[in-house]
Amino acid sequence: MDRILLGKRIREERLRCNLTQEQLAELTDVSTTYIGFVERGKRSITLEKLIDISSCLHVSIDTLLHDIVPATQSPNDLQLQALWDSATHDEQSLILSLAETVLSHTRKNDFT
Repeated sequence: MDRILLGKRIREERLRCNLTQEQLAELTDVSTTYIGFVERGKRSITLEKLIDISSCLHVSIDTLLHDIVPATQSPNDLQLQALWDSATHDEQSLILSLAETVLSHTRKNDFT
């Protein structure tokens, strides 16, 4: 795992949420120094703290850990991922249900 890239993504998401290092540290029950070290890639982060941070920043862990966006991803893939990442858990459940219904309907029509 690229600690520097992870730290950069955490910093970007923290700033997007208009949080200071102090505020994020308080929300995740760590020191401001720890957040600074993590953001600069100078310190590894535990899974527990990564979960806490991603929760506070309202992003998935995948968003923070994803090292390389494949060149083959289409604009639709990126748009779907952005929509998914911004959806609440309930909205994600609804999206999955709708997708399953649409696919089931279109697959039935393919065989008739």
